[in-house]
Amino acid sequence: MARINSVGIVGAGAMGRGIAQIAAQAGLSVYLYDTAQAALASARDSLRDTWDKLVQKGRLDAPRAEAALQALTLCEDLAQLRDCDLVVEAIVERLDAKQGLFRQLEDIVGEACILASNTSSLSITAIAAACRLPARVAGYHFFNPVPLMKVVEVIDGLRSDPAVGDALTELARRMGHTPVRAKDMPGFIVNHAGRGLNTEGLRLLQEGVADCAQVDAIMTGQAGFRMGPFELMDLTGLDVSHPVMESIYRQFFDEPRFRPSPLTTVRLAGGLLGRKTGQGFYAYVDGKKQIAPEAPPPSVAHMPEVWVSPARPEGRAEVVELLERLGARVQQGDRPGDDALIVVTPLGEDATTAACDQGLDARRTVAVDILHGLPEGRRRTLMATPLTAQAWRDAAVARFSSDGAPVTLVQDSPGFVAQRIVATIVNIACEIAQQGIATPEDIDRAVTLGLGYPKGPLAMGDALGAARIVEILRNIVRVTGDMRYRPSLWLQRRAQLGMSLLER
Repeated sequence: MARINSVGIVGAGAMGRGIAQIAAQAGLSVYLYDTAQAALASARDSLRDTWDKLVQKGRLDAPRAEAALQALTLCEDLAQLRDCDLVVEAIVERLDAKQGLFRQLEDIVGEACILASNTSSLSITAIAAACRLPARVAGYHFFNPVPLMKVVEVIDGLRSDPAVGDALTELARRMGHTPVRAKDMPGFIVNHAGRGLNTEGLRLLQEGVADCAQVDAIMTGQAGFRMGPFELMDLTGLDVSHPVMESIYRQFFDEPRFRPSPLTTVRLAGGLLGRKTGQGFYAYVDGKKQIAPEAPPPSVAHMPEVWVSPARPEGRAEVVELLERLGARVQQGDRPGDDALIVVTPLGEDATTAACDQGLDARRTVAVDILHGLPEGRRRTLMATPLTAQAWRDAAVARFSSDGAPVTLVQDSPGFVAQRIVATIVNIACEIAQQGIATPEDIDRAVTLGLGYPKGPLAMGDALGAARIVEILRNIVRVTGDMRYRPSLWLQRRAQLGMSLLER
């Protein structure tokens, strides 16, 4: 297709302004339209201020800033977009509104003009169904704030001309963004792949496994995520994140992997949306999250000897090495002594199942999560059975925190906290690859750039071991009977064959 030199943008809200900014900075002629004149004036002032600040900070030279401002034309009449090579809509997230706009545009623009939707949740195929020329319609999903979130999903509807997606991909690179290509499926890539963190975090909270602060601390301090699920939902706002969770679940015909939680339904109804309302999963004062300091480790007068289960040899070796480094006396032998703290290292099981399956005394049993290793200084997660006596819980926390590393003790849960969440994230990404919604490479690019995860979910699965992820998921299914944890065939086959999850 012809090179895109002029872009019309319909909608002067945050998304429209962001797209206008990067397009103008890339040297394109930008025509910004909105039905409200006040919104247009506000957008121009906002963009001018943004470019002035970028110049002051040395991120943009003055001539380029002035050229960008001059490239921007405010339009009060939709007909002013008639000569554009591309029109991107960034209006209200309603199918009828987007279809109506595209029908109007088809009577205005030339037949070679591309019509792109910035929708985050609506079907591109459904939007295009209202058009006379559906082949020129595609998705162009940017993320807020557009100038900082350097990824854009290019979505091919069932009737989209592949050349349209190719042209949008090339344009994204010219505007300094990384394009990822997706088929028209609910959630595309990022909103689809992002279900695991939030929905599984909510499930843990709902089951009483840990509180919000504990889950977030484990995911940041142990699993290496920038934010935990509850921090992220408070930042996004439940008025945004809950409808997406519910929509994707329903669009996939109640697929258990995407099952949302009634916890967010109640909070949304009560207006506890997050930072924007000053109260979400956390309270906020002057925009600052309020969180109680963690309790210090318990003081234990007599530290018992420790016996570590040999059921998982690699796990035992790592735990024994740590305990000996911490000065513990580790018992040898196939069975624990009567006075020993019993430590198990399950993957996907709860402490109760591990203790019962191995014939151990549940009153003295504590589990430790080894999925992310036990490096010095990093948070460690312990898990007790409902029978584990308080004295043994205290002894375990005191011992595993004796080098100053933070320790979180959670209630019994198949897969602890990090195992459950990370395995779910990897599994959903594998299913996206299995369904051919996007390439493995684009899945990882989209997630790292769009969600800020420490690694792409497929690379994350490779780093932790595909076979271990499969084992975690199968054991959770065995303990819970919940098919939301069933392993994707993409994951299962690559684990069996020793292949990378990124390998097609």
